[in-house]
Amino acid sequence: MYCKKFKSTYKNLKVLVTGSTGFKGSWLSFWLNKLNAKVIGVGLKPEKDNILFSSLKLNKKINQHFIDICDYNKLSSIIQKARPDIIFHLAAQSIVSDSYKDPLHTIKTNTLGSTNLLEIVKKNKLKNLIYITSDKCYLNNGDKFSFNEFDKLGGNDVYSSSKAAAETIFHSYYNSFFKKDSKYLKMATARAGNVIGGGDFKRNRIIPDLFKSIKFKKKLIIRNPNSLRPWQHVLEPLSGYLLLGEKVLSNNLKNNLYPSWNFGPNVKNCKRVIEIIKKFYEYLDIPKKYKILGNSKMNEAKILRLNINKSNQELLWKPKLNLDQCIRLTSNWYINYLINEDVFNITNEQIEFFSEK
Repeated sequence: MYCKKFKSTYKNLKVLVTGSTGFKGSWLSFWLNKLNAKVIGVGLKPEKDNILFSSLKLNKKINQHFIDICDYNKLSSIIQKARPDIIFHLAAQSIVSDSYKDPLHTIKTNTLGSTNLLEIVKKNKLKNLIYITSDKCYLNNGDKFSFNEFDKLGGNDVYSSSKAAAETIFHSYYNSFFKKDSKYLKMATARAGNVIGGGDFKRNRIIPDLFKSIKFKKKLIIRNPNSLRPWQHVLEPLSGYLLLGEKVLSNNLKNNLYPSWNFGPNVKNCKRVIEIIKKFYEYLDIPKKYKILGNSKMNEAKILRLNINKSNQELLWKPKLNLDQCIRLTSNWYINYLINEDVFNITNEQIEFFSEK
């Protein structure tokens, strides 16, 4: 499988990861370190309850810079000095509920921060950029069940619109400044959503909230029980990002391709929120303790699923894990955390397991 080729691709490469202290960014930085890449991390200092970055000992394994990507001068200085072989851009304000509390911060981070990166890449004539946004970038009026890469972008809430704007800004830079420089794609966007896995401690995300409720012996609060979502383990989209990076590095994608890819699960992994929660309770073999809130004030789509045919056809990427495996891997990570076991080892073991599939 393609995961086995990653070591030969990324060994000794200078790889810059923005958002390296976040959930996906920490997993990606850890995986790249395992592949013997020289990882340069850019991200905010982890929040008090976000222990993933420190638990994986990434502060000792990568060259980490604690900065805000909205600080153009600091970001530019780091990238100019590092001159990375490839950049994975994951830094973002990633919580929908936070966009209601502070919309300006969400828009600033997801649009201006991303534009800063694109401008620095342009000025320094860098190549090889994988620019991660979200499945929320699609204009979702409830009239489509599945979105492909060519569907209209937009948003009926601040978070979604910020992600759509980040995509639009990428495409404007790509067509204005980058496309003419090579007959091959040297940069691309990746869209994924509803990623679960060990180490996510963000507020108002359903799976982290579940394990926090278990830890603190409280009822789980469920906001939108009937919303249908494409659930996937964190290693699934990360494998897509790494594969896309490998294709870009090796000049395997012609620039007549549309430079965006969806990474999502198989249809069987698309379940309502209440269904996924019940499956977690069943796997954990503990009593169900939850409360459903009515009339959420947040404007969230009821149905969201990604069409992944393009990634399958052009990258030969496909999801590896069924829903039960996603739940097992996620649960086992948090169980180790709750009983004070070393999560470094289980993270390593889960990447090994996934890479062998």
